[in-house]
Amino acid sequence: MNSPIQPPDPLDPDKIKQNLKTKRIAGKILVYSRTASTNDIAAEYAKNIKNDGLVVLAEQQTKGRGRAANKWQSNHADSILCSILLTNCELDAEMLSLTAAVATAEAIDDSARIKWPNDILLNNKKVAGILLESKPFPQYTAHIIGIGINCRQTSFPLELTDIATSIDIESKAACDRTAITKRLLTSVEYWLDMATRNTRQVIEHWQKLSTQLHHRVTLIYNGKNFTGHCIGIDPQKGLILQLDSGATRFFGAAHTSIAK
Repeated sequence: MNSPIQPPDPLDPDKIKQNLKTKRIAGKILVYSRTASTNDIAAEYAKNIKNDGLVVLAEQQTKGRGRAANKWQSNHADSILCSILLTNCELDAEMLSLTAAVATAEAIDDSARIKWPNDILLNNKKVAGILLESKPFPQYTAHIIGIGINCRQTSFPLELTDIATSIDIESKAACDRTAITKRLLTSVEYWLDMATRNTRQVIEHWQKLSTQLHHRVTLIYNGKNFTGHCIGIDPQKGLILQLDSGATRFFGAAHTSIAK
């Protein structure tokens, strides 16, 4: 059993901004000690198009959520709980999801891998999750990229032990959440810029990090199981499977979950 690790210093927007080279992301950073959901706060700021690039962070969420009404549980100062607001983005939701996954994996570690549609893995266990939410307005659509990264946890409830991990558990050392947050914001800005110029670069990097590409996968789509080999990803249509029946089919992330 890992020995207890002292909690880190609280996240400080000034420390995060120090030497941060981003031009679009993190012009304004809000840090909350405790809130229901950083995505919900970002959604309020989404009503003003001028808030493009706003970053909302929290030390703890009381109603954090993932895909399909799943809850994201976190104790105080254990995680990076981050929402990035985009009010001026030409990318669609599917491409944004791929881009956010690549950026998050890169920020965590070279060994991090992507499990479509929204999980980041270390040592085949979930270390981070992404929740993309879109809000339409008359003149624009706001996108909120919610990212949760397990950092300082030294253990998990029994039901999560085999499927969840943290950066501290995998590295066997205390990580610097501020440094990881800065890497995350820098990585998101880099890959957003790349996606607007060359989507193929993002797709190729996603494929390099994917745990499912060229593997047999079972998906649940609208309550039905589909099994086949993953042969690729389409930025608009989703995961591409060569089904056991011989047919090729696309599965969009909004209505699909991974069975195995």
